[in-house]
Amino acid sequence: MFAAIVVAGSIPGARADVGQYASGLVLHSTAYATLALLWFTAGRGNAAARSVSSVAAIAVMGAIDELVQSFFPYRGADVHDWLVDCGAAVVTCAILWMVLPRAELERG
Repeated sequence: MFAAIVVAGSIPGARADVGQYASGLVLHSTAYATLALLWFTAGRGNAAARSVSSVAAIAVMGAIDELVQSFFPYRGADVHDWLVDCGAAVVTCAILWMVLPRAELERG
């Protein structure tokens, strides 16, 4: 899924076309919250360990995404986008930590 995000973000004009329907904030939040959800639920350990690994992974993936965008003249790297990615991961993990039953988290 991460590769699809990076590739889709690198297609000339795609961001402008999608931008007519959803802002960058919505796109980044949705994409990276989904990645955080997948990372958290696939992880092992307690909620804290899953949250830390999920947020760290999203921080790295978001940085890679922004780095890749910096190589394209029609795109640009933006620290604010990276912060949105990380924020989406933090919020997603916090919600999962509160919602998922303790037994389910400890079983993983």
